[in-house]
Amino acid sequence: MTANIDYLEKNDPAVFNALKGEEERQKSGIELIPSENYTFPEVLAALGSVFTNKYSEGYPGRRYYGGQEYTDIIENLARDRAKTVFRCEHANVQPLSGSAMNQAVYLGLLEPGDTIMAMDLSHGGHLTHGAPVSHMGKIFNFERYVTNPVDGSIDFDQVRKDALKHKPKMILAGYTSYPRDIDYAKFKQIADEIGAITMTDASHFGGLVAGDAMKNPFDFGFDVVTTTTHKSLRGPRGGMVLCKKEFAKKIDKSVFPGLQGGPHMNAIAGIAITLLKAQQDEFKQYANQVLINAKTLAQALLDRQASLVTGGTDNHMMVLDTSISYGINGKVAEAVLDQAGITTNKQIIPDDPNPPLRPSGIRIGTPAATARGMGEKDMVQLADWIVDALQNPEDENKIAGIKHDVEQLCRKFAVPGLD
Repeated sequence: MTANIDYLEKNDPAVFNALKGEEERQKSGIELIPSENYTFPEVLAALGSVFTNKYSEGYPGRRYYGGQEYTDIIENLARDRAKTVFRCEHANVQPLSGSAMNQAVYLGLLEPGDTIMAMDLSHGGHLTHGAPVSHMGKIFNFERYVTNPVDGSIDFDQVRKDALKHKPKMILAGYTSYPRDIDYAKFKQIADEIGAITMTDASHFGGLVAGDAMKNPFDFGFDVVTTTTHKSLRGPRGGMVLCKKEFAKKIDKSVFPGLQGGPHMNAIAGIAITLLKAQQDEFKQYANQVLINAKTLAQALLDRQASLVTGGTDNHMMVLDTSISYGINGKVAEAVLDQAGITTNKQIIPDDPNPPLRPSGIRIGTPAATARGMGEKDMVQLADWIVDALQNPEDENKIAGIKHDVEQLCRKFAVPGLD
């Protein structure tokens, strides 16, 4: 332990014990929430570095405070590496989160009341894609397209009809719980016909794009791509707005001073490190293995008669309909799997009859388990445990036995940065 940790143990044992408890939880359990991951040890070091102390409002070469020699180096590194990794013309690495990055795009490129076409929330869209409870849903007019729950397909003839009718200023392709890939070419064709800006929210799969395991929207002419840095990219918590050069000034002004103040330079240092990692062959192998593991886990669940939304996956996640499969809602399923040492999250399914806090399914993903080195054989074993637990939600002995087996498996796989 470092001296700082020793100090914390003596002077604030409540926080210290919570930190140690979380560390042990992460080591002894299997993380299957698609939006969570284990960051690189070098990123953990950057987050606790001296950059935490520095205020850096503005952009490199145009800061409001002095003493910016090294912050400018870090931010320029992050921006240049982002452009290399994602093959784009401009990158803003200052957004503090995924929601903030999306808000910055809307507010920078559109006017209040403008129409945006985005995926319906219950079919896989995100809160920032037009949920009535979000501020963006109140500021902009969102028209939603849906998917076919059977196979996940999107009716592009209907999307085109709706686009011609509503004349959106922006068409958004992206998701938070959609287990299929995106046909960027068809979205771009429709957007070009009506003169709309094209945007992809790649928050979940940005790392898989960076690792060349999934398609890059910029290869299809998209205007803007947003991605978080902490999910499949394995970086610190934050967001990036990547775009064509023509939108650069508006995006930068929208992020700062339009939406937020000083950036978190310790996080930007972590982003710079992450984007160098993403250029290595090891990361590309990781990204590819995430998809292999997801498809293996999905097939193993299907082989055990589990009901998956769209019947499988093309990416890193799947949505399991626990109501149909096991007669329990997603809240109960999440709690049961937690007790077994398997962390998932409750999730609404397309046209879910149940409320968001008691939805009909759970969301499962493979980025974190893959980061620990787990492979196809482990995914098949996971499917056995998941099904066994959900078929016996009230059998305490059964759940305890699964938890013991999970802990035994976890001892074989180190958590990056913790072991």
